[in-house]
This record gives sequence, C-alpha cells and structure tokens, in this order.
Amino acid sequence: MKNLFKLSPTSQRQLQRFRSIKRGYYSLVILAIVLVLTIFAELWINNRALVVSYKGELYFPTYSAVIPAKTFDQKIGTGDEETDYRKLQASFKENKSNYVIMPFVPFGKSEQHKVKDKEWPLAPGDGHWLGTDEQGRDVVSQLVYGFRIAFFYSFLVLVLTYVLGVFIGCLMGFWGGWFDLLFQRVIEIWSNIPYLYAIMIVVSLVGTTFTNLVVISVFFGWTGMTWYMRTATYKEKSRDYVMAAKALGASDMRIIIKHIIPNTITLIITFAPFALAGGITGLTALDFLGFGISAENPSWGDLLKQGMDYLDDAYWIGASIISAMTLILVLVTFIGEAVREAFDPKKHTYYE
Repeated sequence: MKNLFKLSPTSQRQLQRFRSIKRGYYSLVILAIVLVLTIFAELWINNRALVVSYKGELYFPTYSAVIPAKTFDQKIGTGDEETDYRKLQASFKENKSNYVIMPFVPFGKSEQHKVKDKEWPLAPGDGHWLGTDEQGRDVVSQLVYGFRIAFFYSFLVLVLTYVLGVFIGCLMGFWGGWFDLLFQRVIEIWSNIPYLYAIMIVVSLVGTTFTNLVVISVFFGWTGMTWYMRTATYKEKSRDYVMAAKALGASDMRIIIKHIIPNTITLIITFAPFALAGGITGLTALDFLGFGISAENPSWGDLLKQGMDYLDDAYWIGASIISAMTLILVLVTFIGEAVREAFDPKKHTYYE
C-alpha cells in the first residue's frame, strides 16, 4: 500500500520546487483554508443555532430539519414556523439552565434583516460586520456563500471541459487524418463564437439554473485545452515509449490513457489555476449582467452591481466585493505562476 502512493523522483522534485516558491505555496495554503471555511459556512454564518439546550435536551438545528417555534420558549412563537434563534437566545438570558450557541455571523444567506427606523442597505453595525446589501442581506454571508457557488461552478466547468478537451485533443493528435481535420473545423467555428454572448442567449432561453449554466459553459468552452493537447500528443506519439507500446500490441486507448496523458499532465496542471480564476470571473460577469445564477442565490456579480449602484451611499458593498475578488484572484494567480515554474518540463526533462 505504501508503494501505491509513492511519487516518482520527477514528481518529488516538482513538488519540492513548488514548496520552495513561497508566494505560491502559501497562497495555496490560504486558499485551502478559505475553501474549507466556505464549504462549512453553515457552521459560522447562519441564522440557525449550532446548539440549543432546552429543558435538559440538546438540539442541533444547523444541519437538521426545521424545528418549529412551539418546541421552545412560548414567548417567541407557538406555531409551526421555524424558530427565530436570535430571539430564542435573548429569551434564554433569563433562564440560565437553557442556552443557545449561535454561529459567529448569526445571519442566513438569504435572510432580510430589518432594523427599526433604518432603511436598507444598512451600514456596518447591528451585528453586520460589513453591513447589508440593498435587500437587507448580510454582506459577509453574501461574500462567503457567493464564493462557494462561484468556486464549485468554476471547478465543475474546469473538470468537464478538461475531460472533454483533453480526450478529443489526444484523439486528434494520435489519430490524425479525417478525424483531425473534422474537429479542426469544428473548433475553428466554436472558437469564433463569442463565449459570454452565446451563454447569455442560451441561458435566456432555457433558464438560469446552476446545472444549466454548467452544461452551457462546458458546451461552449471545451475547445480551449483541445489545441494544446493535440499539439502535445503529436509530439509524444513519436517517442520511443509509444512505439514500444504499439509493438507490444497496446490499444490506442491504452496508449493515450496510460502513456500519453500522464506524460502531458504538466500541461494540464499548469493551465488549471488560471482556468479556475477565469471561471470565477466568468460567472461574476454573467451575474453582473443578469444572466447568472437566479437572483435568490448569493452572487458576487450581484454584489458588484450593487456596489456600482450605491457607490456613494453604501461604499462598503463595493469595497467588500472588490477586496474579496482581488484577494482570490491574486491567490490563484500566485498559485498558477508557482505551478508553471515548478512543473516546467525544461527543469526536469532528460531530453535535450
């Protein structure tokens, strides 16, 4: 089992090289921490309590079904509506035997928080670290949940476009002939279609759901990696190890999957961070233009639009989203530069 996960000497040198590039390495660590916090955002940004102790019984509302208000203190509700845990926490101050533990940011991702005699958007204060947007939703929750949606959208698009692009590119380079010529023409046509405009047109027809956006983005964006893999495969198929595999009777698919793709993995890894950043900015642009994720979901693009609309009256919205976007894109760029430097084949190859 130990040998199963043992890296080759070349891979070990590449990872050591990546760790030595401190800017990229620490950017990866910071981004990983941000992703973990984002994945488990409900534990620290939520209007549901983490723990409720009532009459000796413990409740964990965060990841459970809706707990009706009548379950707890009768002062805050007697019906089947969901418990207002902030009010419940305030009511329990009189009774020390009961308690409520709320998340660090006690507001939901779509909750509209009203404050007496104040209009939206609310300035930082009243429990809102970065204020609220024009609909009374907490800006911190919008930033975190919006990033989670944008990242997973970008990650899914990246994986699916790379799987499709790498596979077709390898076949083009390996088989050549009519297959190569056919897909060259297809890619030339696809490359001339304006990416964002095409997505906007199709989305306006089929609807702005997360699944629709992912499928449409992959449909129009798979050609990017195909050219690179086609060129790399043309180069690799003339190597001695490919000739030896053919002589031993290996099938085309086995040669591509077991030999060519592993030897061109550097190309894939190098482009991945930049493609990830492109996906995040792409979804933000679509949300900004009104063709992204449906309006009830947190969105960086919607926050950016509000920041422009309230540039003078609610500066905190624009400052928050621009700072968050700058941080994430800088981290991803530093990681991409470090990966490109660490996996540079000129530093590890034996070919002259």
